[in-house]
Amino acid sequence: MIVAYRLEQSAHITLSDTMNPWNRREFLSLAGTAVLAQSVITQSRAEDAPAAPLKVRKNVRKGIMWGTVGGDGTVAEKFQTLKEVGFAGVEPNSHMNQDEVLKARDATGLELPSVCCSTHWAKPLSHPSEKVREEGREGLKQALRDAKRYGSRSVLFVAGVVNESISYDDCYHRTQAEIRKVLPLAEELGVKIALENVWNNFLLSPMEAARYVDEFQSPAVGWHFDVGNVINYGWPEQWIRILGKRIVTLHIKEFSREKAEKYGKGAGFNAEFLTGSNRWPKVMAALDEVGFDGWGIAEQGGGESAKGLKKLSDEMNIIFGS
Repeated sequence: MIVAYRLEQSAHITLSDTMNPWNRREFLSLAGTAVLAQSVITQSRAEDAPAAPLKVRKNVRKGIMWGTVGGDGTVAEKFQTLKEVGFAGVEPNSHMNQDEVLKARDATGLELPSVCCSTHWAKPLSHPSEKVREEGREGLKQALRDAKRYGSRSVLFVAGVVNESISYDDCYHRTQAEIRKVLPLAEELGVKIALENVWNNFLLSPMEAARYVDEFQSPAVGWHFDVGNVINYGWPEQWIRILGKRIVTLHIKEFSREKAEKYGKGAGFNAEFLTGSNRWPKVMAALDEVGFDGWGIAEQGGGESAKGLKKLSDEMNIIFGS
């Protein structure tokens, strides 16, 4: 999930102060000098250069998270804009008006590969209160029902939160017990519960994340891997190789270690696509190695206008082609 703030001092991002030199060399060598020079370094220096073709990855399809789509307009109008700028799918929130979402889907032909549960932060399954956990279970059930009606493969779900009042072991055991109560519905509907790595102080290593999923012994539980979120405490390509086939869906988001170290952890998300510490060619190579076949869904700032959405779409083409 996106950390919900951005530092004002980082608002005016320039390539010179954010682009990691290692990333630049990696991208230029692996994705084609002309394309990346035009799209990432400077447009003027590559205007007359022949553009090298990007790789075409049919196994990674391009979507965007509904919560990152800004601006005015109805659901139908926003879906139409997303279609026009090059997205193939949308990840809606749960508890939206199903009929409105379906009408927009059918009018545009956009797919709805995943649904984001909208209650997991306010009603976490790790909470000490049985009442709160029950409300959290009901929120997850509704997200699964939404996903079934939309034809979605999975529901993005944050398992729980560890904090001063919720211990790590309590979070582990409570969340597994609560998710097991919902598993029969997920299995009946044929929709996966895809757990996401977020800044919730829980499941902090890929080995533990893999074990947590496997302990359910159910094909209805998988992983929704957020590339940007993991960079604060790991390397995405390592997580991908360990999680492997457990990964159902991706969140595509940039993170800059340099900005995080300079301005504070949350400022790491103040990085435009292709300017952070993600090392996308290594990420894509790892996805190829584990045979990933699914959706890469943008959860990235900058989608407040049609122009901004088009920029995100074009940059994702570069990421997927690296």
